Amino acid sequence: QVQLVESGGGLVQAGGSLRLSCVASGRTFSRYTMGWLRQAPGKEREFVAALGWSGGVTYYGDSVKGRFTISRDNVKNIVYLQMNSLKPEDTAVYYCAARFSGDYDNIASYGYWGQGTHVTVSS
Repeated sequence: QVQLVESGGGLVQAGGSLRLSCVASGRTFSRYTMGWLRQAPGKEREFVAALGWSGGVTYYGDSVKGRFTISRDNVKNIVYLQMNSLKPEDTAVYYCAARFSGDYDNIASYGYWGQGTHVTVSS
């Protein structure tokens, strides 16, 4: 069992930066590929980024490549999402999740979810 708690969301102007954090509880945290996913108002949840258990392999959604960076600290049980050059279309609730199996960019691959943190980017 893994419990996830996100933080770091807020209101930021376009072009600005935010860093989201996800604190995990549970001794098996380091075994999971961790991901960030988001859901904008009126839209379906979408994949943002994922990071393998060792931190050596990363995956990004096309809309965030080159702007967002995912990282993890398996000692502190934290996953980060550094978001730079934010755009109004990045406005969404951002969720941290642990992947069970399946494709990294498939929402259904993720089994444990946090409660989400809101990010609003103003133009």
